[in-house]
Amino acid sequence: MNEPINKYRINEYLYKLNVRQYRKAMVLLPELLGISLNTFHNYRNILTEESKDIPYEKVILMEQLFEFELGTLAYQNPTSESLKALYIGQ
Repeated sequence: MNEPINKYRINEYLYKLNVRQYRKAMVLLPELLGISLNTFHNYRNILTEESKDIPYEKVILMEQLFEFELGTLAYQNPTSESLKALYIGQ
């Protein structure tokens, strides 16, 4: 059975914690991010095919809190050529 893939690696981090750490994280993370617990759960459950996103400042903060390298919270990072290469021509 195919399990849906989340857009962000939040659950990956949380599931590596023991029960005591997990419970404490679920109290601290929404506080540190300045969001409600419900919003945090919504962030955790965003799927790759959805157009929803987490605000950039929250992503950066979570990467620092989770000790992830910058730009690695998302499972997929879009890439593109430069504007000059695409439209302006060189």
